[in-house]
Amino acid sequence: MMCHSIANVKSTMGQGDFYLEYPKLHELAANQNPVARALHDFLIRLNPEPHRRVFLKPFMKTQTAEFCSTCHKVHLDVPVNHYRWVRGFNEYDNWQASGVSGQGARSFYYPPKPQQCADCHMPTESSHDAGNVNGVVHSHRFPGANTALPVANEDAEQLKLTESFLKSGALTVDIFALSPARLPLKPGATSQSELATTFAVGEEAETKIAPGAGGEVVPVTAPLNLVRPPLRRGDTVRVDVVVRTKKVGHFFPGGTVDAYDTWLELKGTDDKGQTIFWSGMVEDSGKGPVEKGAHFYRSLQIDAHGNPINKRNAWATRAVVYVRLIPPGAADTVHYRMSIPQNAGNNITLHARLCYRKFSWFGTHESFAGQPDPASPNSVTADYDDRPTVFTASLSGVSAKQEKIPDLPIVTVAENEVTLPVIAHNAPAPAPQTLVKKEEWQRWNDYGIGLFLQGDLKAAAAAFQKITEADRSNPDGWVNLGRVAVQEGDMDRARTVLEKALALSPNLARANYFFARVLRADGNYVDSAARLRTVLIQYPRDRVALNDLGRILFLQRKYSEAVKTLQSVLAIDPEDLQAHYNLMLCYSGLGNEKLAKQHEARYMRFKADESSQASTGPYRQLHPEDNNERQGIHEHVSVPLATTRVATDASPVPPGKALPSSAPISAGASR
Repeated sequence: MMCHSIANVKSTMGQGDFYLEYPKLHELAANQNPVARALHDFLIRLNPEPHRRVFLKPFMKTQTAEFCSTCHKVHLDVPVNHYRWVRGFNEYDNWQASGVSGQGARSFYYPPKPQQCADCHMPTESSHDAGNVNGVVHSHRFPGANTALPVANEDAEQLKLTESFLKSGALTVDIFALSPARLPLKPGATSQSELATTFAVGEEAETKIAPGAGGEVVPVTAPLNLVRPPLRRGDTVRVDVVVRTKKVGHFFPGGTVDAYDTWLELKGTDDKGQTIFWSGMVEDSGKGPVEKGAHFYRSLQIDAHGNPINKRNAWATRAVVYVRLIPPGAADTVHYRMSIPQNAGNNITLHARLCYRKFSWFGTHESFAGQPDPASPNSVTADYDDRPTVFTASLSGVSAKQEKIPDLPIVTVAENEVTLPVIAHNAPAPAPQTLVKKEEWQRWNDYGIGLFLQGDLKAAAAAFQKITEADRSNPDGWVNLGRVAVQEGDMDRARTVLEKALALSPNLARANYFFARVLRADGNYVDSAARLRTVLIQYPRDRVALNDLGRILFLQRKYSEAVKTLQSVLAIDPEDLQAHYNLMLCYSGLGNEKLAKQHEARYMRFKADESSQASTGPYRQLHPEDNNERQGIHEHVSVPLATTRVATDASPVPPGKALPSSAPISAGASR
């Protein structure tokens, strides 16, 4: 009833920015007089139209995403956190700017037709309800990712629906490439978003992808399931796994991403039953915490004293250590450093799983049984919480069917497996081998996208080049090579490859957008603006293209025209950082200092507190696994594995315990 009582959505700033109206008809429905209630029900059946108009307003069907944005886009501000404006989770902006919405011009992939929230989260189902249309209604179970509530409430039907939704092919996992191990990567400084956010930033802003410390391009062998290269005993190799969002209209995962356990597991076993590699292991036979060195998809935040934000105390967030989410229609490439033991069998099977648990192990225990350690000082303020947590609180009256800490399920969202032969150490080193087929172009594209987004620009270019080799008539390979060249600042190279894309598809919006960037770098503002207008004819709500056009108009000193263009950005998102910055400059150019100051204030409000990153230093020194995960380009190694042969899973070494000196170690690349 709450959602259907919304009479108007005021803006897309979220934060409950809607207008509620108590339905007049509901006064009869809620009347204590049974005769009045019966009259209400009779009148609805007699003529349901007034009821429909009250509870299903036009914007609920035509502007579903804007409707949903009121609650699925949030921020924290001074009255809550005693600090400053900080973006919380945000499902709307990345949907609006993506290819899924049909409003983003620069996406890697586009669905057959644009989709809104209800297309996925309110599927049709058979119903005999009086409001059915041709025997179906839109489900109000809202299938998503919340497995915690049905577990706590023992709602088996809702749990099955949620798990089926998570496993429905929205994401894919591909164990794609193999290469000789590089020198171990050294963690360094990484660029941070200009936005004050605890969430990721996608196509809704022109983020600058800084080249990472990837080094020279090492030839890879791929795709592994087609080439099946041998692994040589005693060698150390790098295995690349690609995770792709296929049917996700927002970042994956979405929502309160500081609270979840979402990670990629890679496990290697041989035909002797030995586990020779395991990253992403879960302690306590799969019921405990996830090992710290896993590849996580989450936002890791800390308070003013460097404590992780893990008690649902987001108001104390003062810095973000890292955010890793996958944009809609994009990919992430994950690197693993694996040593092949001398005692390995003749075949090794690699199994990758994308795993999801609604809340982290710590978060679930803290919610049900957590309390501050009474033996420790009560050191807590609005800025930090130094109190250790103990799980000794009473479970009496907890919000669950049973008074116990629930064991939340770990759902395998997607998985992939490949088996590779093993050869002797003295055999010749296998030469790199790639198989490039026209029908395999998306796998190479996904691999390149993941490399590109992490800043491994040279390796991304090598992957995108394979697309052009497989099919020179496919403009995506040329466009993505252009993306890389623009990020590298190599405008001559960008011009060459983008001209090839435009020759194949002259009106392709993403090719025209990046070519406009090349022209702008040349100082050719007239032709750059013309290219952007070609983009905006097709995608009039692409905020980055609008911001770029406004910037060019400013550089041409067409201040009034620039203001009009930039105001159209704020009509889409009143919090757009780049629009406020450029409007500040435009109004200064027009001599309107009052409006210039207003936009300067908003720009400073939404801009990140860059000094806050200094506070992550001590935390990262104490938590090397999180510091590794913070790097754009990084590798994961195996947990220490005990013994050699096991019938099922290898037993991990308990924390704090050392391996016996006589125990052979199966995997060399371990912590």
